[in-house]
Amino acid sequence: MENIVIGIEGTVGAGKTSICRKLLDKIENSIILHGGNIYRAIVYGMAKSPKVNKKEKLDAFEIMKDLGIEIKLEDRETVIYMNGKKLEEKDLQSQKASMAVSQVSNIANNEKLYQFGKFLIDSFRSDYNIILSSRDIVKMYPDVTYHFFIDASLEERTNRKYMQYNKEIPKEQIKEMIQKRDELQEKSGYYKIYPQTKIIDVTDCKSVEQATEMVLENMKETIANGI
Repeated sequence: MENIVIGIEGTVGAGKTSICRKLLDKIENSIILHGGNIYRAIVYGMAKSPKVNKKEKLDAFEIMKDLGIEIKLEDRETVIYMNGKKLEEKDLQSQKASMAVSQVSNIANNEKLYQFGKFLIDSFRSDYNIILSSRDIVKMYPDVTYHFFIDASLEERTNRKYMQYNKEIPKEQIKEMIQKRDELQEKSGYYKIYPQTKIIDVTDCKSVEQATEMVLENMKETIANGI
């Protein structure tokens, strides 16, 4: 039986990564491919490299090569190395990095990066079921088996980010940041809903487990309907 690819994307702060990690426990022989962290690593590296910052035209794939970015598999999840040094998730997921990624996505030429992403997915898919957390999944990988768009109310997403940042950033500031990132993501075309997309609203979910069960139930419905 062919291995599957479960594409997970959605609005800022809706809990995509947490759902992916719960799915890892539910789906046999699976790994998480953190596509978004590749972009975050590029932006992180740009901030550290004056040479890259001087580039007038942003080719995401070329910058990835310039920075010596490598994707490796550790504990069933992809991790990012830059010139042999592992990048910590707390740096890639910081508020500053998150906003920078949303801004860069408006000016980046992603074509080569998407080609690389497809190659990477196909390479892992030969051995594993893939839980893919990324942006623009259907455009990058049309052969995705399931495509889910995770959403929640602005208030709920603000509360979740507030907790993620250990209550160190005022809620109103977080809310404004989410609204700005939403706007930038929409301009980049990353909130597009395709015919095969299943929208999962997790606003009323009391736990990550409950949200994950919603995804799994929709997978069963898709199979039952022969889609």
